[in-house]
Amino acid sequence: MSTLIPYAKPPLQHCLQALPQLQLPNLLALLRLLQPGQRHQGEEDSLTPLPETLRAQALGLPAADGLVPWAALQALQLQLPPAGQDEGWAWLSPCHWQVNSDHVRMADPADSRISEAESRALMETMRSFFAEDGIQLHEGHDGHWLARGAVFCDLQTASLARAAGGAVDHWLPRQPQARSLRRLQNEMQMLLYTHPVNDDRTAAHLLPVNSFWVSGTGSLPAGFVPNAIENDAHVTALQQAALRDDAAAWTQAWHAIDGSTTAALLQQARAGQPVELTLCAENSAQTYSLQPRSLWSRITRSRGPTDIAALLQNL
Repeated sequence: MSTLIPYAKPPLQHCLQALPQLQLPNLLALLRLLQPGQRHQGEEDSLTPLPETLRAQALGLPAADGLVPWAALQALQLQLPPAGQDEGWAWLSPCHWQVNSDHVRMADPADSRISEAESRALMETMRSFFAEDGIQLHEGHDGHWLARGAVFCDLQTASLARAAGGAVDHWLPRQPQARSLRRLQNEMQMLLYTHPVNDDRTAAHLLPVNSFWVSGTGSLPAGFVPNAIENDAHVTALQQAALRDDAAAWTQAWHAIDGSTTAALLQQARAGQPVELTLCAENSAQTYSLQPRSLWSRITRSRGPTDIAALLQNL
């Protein structure tokens, strides 16, 4: 079984400065047993970040840039009615947009503290507007709504990770079929301006919700069954902390991974069981695996990585 650790090297300043503080003895011992294999390279301008692409490939999902059907997979897991032949699914993430004179900036939804009750109330308000464009809304989880409609079938969209906390203009879908979504985003800003949910949020000194982000678009092949892969809550926490540049949370998550996921892999490797580990930065990744080796290679490998911070920095 392959294990992917996304954002093992973080993209932002505060977490990068925390690299020397990491104490990862199990990872260090594991990498002394494994050999480097495939090197993966992503692009800064890709709609889908490399960690998401690699995870999709591990699951057996279609992984074209901007067309990784995460929403369709979640709909399958929730046993929602399947999309029609010419339909697709999407994640809609409620969020706050700040409209400036030359760009639009989106607050990170993870920092906006939108409750499930608030999200549900906003979705119900928007339901009829989306229905007029042939889009059905469903409750999802992790801060997303699920949307089904023909517009999402082959619509390439940027991952929320690309736009959250920054300017969105570069990442907005520009295809002709996205015009209805841009209109709905404009309508939502007007409709929700005086919504009771936003009145309460403003009174609580929270940002109002005035837009949504579209991602995870596409459809699944007929009869699709995802591959089983390592899915550890600590690994998810590492990604969330890295994207928020929360150095304390990122360090804590890495230490938790080393005490659980990495410790288990080390035990498997020492027992001679197949092990494959991919450490992933935002735009690059390195895969390591357990390979048969000669006595001399085992001796020389035992001298190998001694500085985890340096190894991660060079991902």
